[in-house]
Amino acid sequence: MGRAPTVSVLLPVYNGSPYFRAAVDSVLAQTFEDFECLILDDGSTDDSAQIADELASRDARVRVIHSENRGLVASLNTLVEAARGEFIARMDADDLCMPTRLERQVEFLRRHPDTVCVGSSYWMMDEAGRTITQILPPLDDASIQDQALRGHSTISHPSAMLRTAALRRLGGYRAAYFPAEDLDLWLRLGELGRLANLPQPLIRYRVHAGSISARAVLGRQREAARRACVDAWARRRMEDRQFEAVNDWRADDSAASRMRFALQYGWMAYGAGFRQTAMVYGLKAIRVVPTKQDGWRLLAVALLRRPRKSMAL
Repeated sequence: MGRAPTVSVLLPVYNGSPYFRAAVDSVLAQTFEDFECLILDDGSTDDSAQIADELASRDARVRVIHSENRGLVASLNTLVEAARGEFIARMDADDLCMPTRLERQVEFLRRHPDTVCVGSSYWMMDEAGRTITQILPPLDDASIQDQALRGHSTISHPSAMLRTAALRRLGGYRAAYFPAEDLDLWLRLGELGRLANLPQPLIRYRVHAGSISARAVLGRQREAARRACVDAWARRRMEDRQFEAVNDWRADDSAASRMRFALQYGWMAYGAGFRQTAMVYGLKAIRVVPTKQDGWRLLAVALLRRPRKSMAL
């Protein structure tokens, strides 16, 4: 197979055809070219497997593993075993990499040998690719670890680049903590070395109803995150810690929840300078509960008033 690449990009996919091709294309368009893109098709019933094989036929850096459906954690651990790179970059089948993502993260890990994982700021977008806002997580190790120990997943999983040796030393991902397997990993990695986030937005993270996070039972996610924290507190001999991540961060099926998140995303988009996105979410809120003034107010403000500050692309 020739010389091992510097980076192995791990990209599991299950029925991801609406966004999958664009996700892989964003990896292949990186300014840093010394990588392999490992795709694991987890028994998809759509045409994801065919798309993966087609992409592999076009670019020798793409390697495809076909598997029966075993779930995300098993897929990730299979990919970790197959990775040949010094670094592992996570990627999801519905997100997009910015062109300099791998270049910036490899450079950072080279300059900071005590750092075992680096994520980044990211653009949040919706199912139609509309930008909602930029999310800036904590950047330094102390802040990342402090918030993680309170239950907050302070590194966006698809933005993460990790040292392969560190991930293998920990035994990979643990299924017992799904769907908070990423938080469990950050807590364990933080016991091996430093964690970091770059301030530049290096991915476009998509929120939509079909994502794993949205499909996961929210109560189960909170409980898994709580157990990951309790275990980390015990390993680190910490007392009097408090688990804080009790609020839902995705809408459930109720009208009240869908209304709340439509308004939240709309005002986030407005504040970031994405007025058209704000208008869309004002209309979404109105469609959910037409009799409430909140959606009408968001729509009117987005139509008539330019925000004071803008971070629009």
